[in-house]
Amino acid sequence: MKKAMLTLVFGSAIFLAACGGGNKEATNNEGATAPDGEAIAMKSCVTCHGGELQGANGPALNDVGSRLSESEILDIINNGKGGMPGGIVKGADAEAVAKWLATKK
Repeated sequence: MKKAMLTLVFGSAIFLAACGGGNKEATNNEGATAPDGEAIAMKSCVTCHGGELQGANGPALNDVGSRLSESEILDIINNGKGGMPGGIVKGADAEAVAKWLATKK
């Protein structure tokens, strides 16, 4: 029994040591590229606004830039409006999506 327990503890320690650490460069944000607003929107918005942003459960966004400014779009992303909850996308990602959507005219 002791031998089995010792083997289990030793094996777990080796496994955790092999998985631990990681690449320190992965956490370095210096020189990071700006978020891709289109990619984020295609991941986060299409469920409600449609694959081409033509509208579905949510309103069409394919020409939202002709109706709203970038700051108005960002406000809606952050705080929500109507049936849309705020905060689905946050921070720099929200800013990138607002900037990209503002070009949709």
